[in-house]
Amino acid sequence: MPPPAAVGSGWTPAAASTRAVGLGLPGGAALAAGVDFAGGVELVAAEGSPLHSLSDLKLLEDGTFLSVVDNGLLVHGRLRLDRDGDLTGLEGLAVRPLTRLDGQPVTERTERDAESLAVLADGTLLVGFERDHRLWSYGPATRPAERPTPLRAPDFAFALNDGMEGVAAGVDGGWRVAGESGGVWDCRPADCVVVVPFPEAPLQDGDYRITGMDRDPAGDGYFVVQRSYSPPIDARARVRRMAADGSLGPVLVELKLPGTTDNFEGVAAVDRDGATRLYILSDDNNEPAQRTLLLAFDVRSAR
Repeated sequence: MPPPAAVGSGWTPAAASTRAVGLGLPGGAALAAGVDFAGGVELVAAEGSPLHSLSDLKLLEDGTFLSVVDNGLLVHGRLRLDRDGDLTGLEGLAVRPLTRLDGQPVTERTERDAESLAVLADGTLLVGFERDHRLWSYGPATRPAERPTPLRAPDFAFALNDGMEGVAAGVDGGWRVAGESGGVWDCRPADCVVVVPFPEAPLQDGDYRITGMDRDPAGDGYFVVQRSYSPPIDARARVRRMAADGSLGPVLVELKLPGTTDNFEGVAAVDRDGATRLYILSDDNNEPAQRTLLLAFDVRSAR
């Protein structure tokens, strides 16, 4: 299926299918009071497809979504919901390359590792990269520009593969940044202010680390997804609220074996029928043993 006409030119349709997934065996998923599972799908793409290694996603006002791939691609698609509003599939998938300041596609590994994205209050699409740690604006999210503009990023020496995994629209037209190994910053064009200092001892893979973030549409805080990984197979995820001061609230969603779990790195939050609908996305790292999962949850309680 071709991309929606509103997206404009520059997109290439990408074939894939989906299959329904639940929360898995009892003892795996734990949902807080006021949180309901609202469907889930696995994105199934052929070997060599560009639809692997999806690292974050955000929803647009027209109900479509954008995602980034950590080898330098932007993905566009639509969510398919049933009559009850539960997630049942994805459609209209298309990709386009992320570009450098000169308008040419990013190609080198050090420049193409896109890990996060945000849609700012004015509709601007912001993409966060690691290795070469930077934040770039691609203009209107509904029609990304070919030549991005650099945006202010925290003045911090992130580790090579451990950067700005969480980026979200902030207050007063700014943006909030969370580092995977710790630290939270509020940024505006002029500067970035430390909200939570980087810890003396960086968080490790086995710790719960922030890998995705989005603004809470019902308040002044945020939702974050945290990932923990202990080899060889113990991948866990949590969803929590983050207050304006950077403090984290109780766990709303916890995913672990023997339930459905994987390498969750993305989160999107939108208003839906008086609740907040959360979508969390896993990055399959282009590995056959991992899956690209998109799970939906409705959070009824505001606090």
